Amino acid sequence: MTGLEEFWLHSNSFSGPLPDFSGFCLLKQGVPCDPRVHTLLSIAASFGYPVNFAENWKGNNPCDGSWLGISCDDDGNITVINFQKMGLNGAISPEFGKLAALQRLLLSDNNLTGTIPSSLTSLAFLKELDVSDNSLVGKVPTFSKNVLLKTQGNQNIGKDSPIPSSTSGDAPLSENASGLAGSSPSSDIQVVEAGNMVISIQVLRNVTNNFSVENIIGRGGFGTVYRGDLHDGTKIAVKRMEGGVVGSKGLNEFKSEIAVLTKVRHRNLVSLLGYCLDGGERLLVYEYMPQGTLSRHLFDWKEEGLKPLEWKKRLAIALDVARGVEYLHSLAHQSFIHRDLKPLNILLGDDMNAKVADFGLVRLADGKGCAAETKLAGTFGYLAPEYAAIGRVTTKADVFSFGVILMEMITGRKALDESLPEESVHLVTWFRRMQIANKDASFLKNVVDPSAIDAGDEESLAGITAVADLAGHCCNRDPGQRPDMGHAVNVLSTLTELWKPSDPDTEESYGIDLGTSLPQALKRWQAFDDRVGGGTSSFLAGIDSTYTSIPTRRPEFAESFTSLDGR
Repeated sequence: MTGLEEFWLHSNSFSGPLPDFSGFCLLKQGVPCDPRVHTLLSIAASFGYPVNFAENWKGNNPCDGSWLGISCDDDGNITVINFQKMGLNGAISPEFGKLAALQRLLLSDNNLTGTIPSSLTSLAFLKELDVSDNSLVGKVPTFSKNVLLKTQGNQNIGKDSPIPSSTSGDAPLSENASGLAGSSPSSDIQVVEAGNMVISIQVLRNVTNNFSVENIIGRGGFGTVYRGDLHDGTKIAVKRMEGGVVGSKGLNEFKSEIAVLTKVRHRNLVSLLGYCLDGGERLLVYEYMPQGTLSRHLFDWKEEGLKPLEWKKRLAIALDVARGVEYLHSLAHQSFIHRDLKPLNILLGDDMNAKVADFGLVRLADGKGCAAETKLAGTFGYLAPEYAAIGRVTTKADVFSFGVILMEMITGRKALDESLPEESVHLVTWFRRMQIANKDASFLKNVVDPSAIDAGDEESLAGITAVADLAGHCCNRDPGQRPDMGHAVNVLSTLTELWKPSDPDTEESYGIDLGTSLPQALKRWQAFDDRVGGGTSSFLAGIDSTYTSIPTRRPEFAESFTSLDGR
């Protein structure tokens, strides 16, 4: 982007020093970057774009003597790369293999993980490769006898796997300082034993085309979500934590999401398929939800060329969300508080069925539906008043957030919209004011999203009135006056009495055939329960065994995650 003049990043939660993006290439219009620059930037990407590279690599000529760690011959060929003791994280990039004149590659005394790329064996002039004192694993490729190879200080180098991993869900666990089970004390690779949920970083690189920009399907406060394509056409979603949040806070959120999703299973909660912890990498693998977020369909449908959600579909989505949250609060083996309910964390499938996602902020509730909390977390606009004021979080905080979502679905407006006049910025305040001031039919005319209903649709208008009342109750300032999610499910269910499952399989699994006798129905339910499984497994240390969230998978799908090439 040679014409870029402004780069706005406000209203985010970035941390760390700001790299200088102005130094690369310095091109005239239409003149491409030097191929050597492209290669070096690809290499930097595998290390997470270190700040010292961004600060010291300038211009379009890496051989001008100013590029940190780069040395060249008189013909402008890169011959030596010296990245020793730079505190680098990540993996050794295969892109090093494109530097045909490279003679010495020095990467010792860093925090590098993964394997030595076989592409390095194609470097005809390579004389020295020093990767000592890192955390590399796997077999060492065969180099020419003329290459001085230094690999000492990598305890698991030369081994197929640094950690023996049991495929049994009830394998005994050991706990290390990080609180994760099964981690090798000498490696940055950590394992949380959860059946066969551990997935290698190389597999995830393969299925996401090396985390290609073209595969990005979403971004959040804690990372980027990529689409992954398995060899059989199955799609997955891979959530990759950003390097800046892989501290204690980011790791806690990562562990929390694994802990919750391995303890709950519900058709309206997104399913966790696996995870990866490798050096500085933290990745979670989910089922793929092709229609993306509810936010996309509520607020960005015009820009993305989508059809607006009709009211009946919004109602069905609201019911799905209510059922998922009700399960978290009161129907699972333990009670959980989500703490970050919002349209961005509600995902939609092909038939627009909704599932609640992003469990990084979930807290375990006590018998009274409360959780001790000292630090505020969540998203402004959706935070319950008592939580924002005194840090007290209960299941009623989720009820408040759900009420805000209902208001957004009715109005088509965001919880906070600073483009509006000051008195209308905060949706809940504006919505309540409109409810009080307009107690007749004019209320609906003033607040309802016109794209949701057709003119004269009296049936939908009657339903919207009931949902508006429910939203107002959910957003009551007094948490004691808010209903529980079971009440919300009951209200929404009565408004969707014509709802039917979208396919026969769903009807067979979850529906009730009123023409079937009770003994026959009981046999069907038992058969279904046996089919999906109800076993227990041990996962994070200190967490009791309960139902796993891993859905039953085809054998070839499981194998896709255990082969290094993703096949």
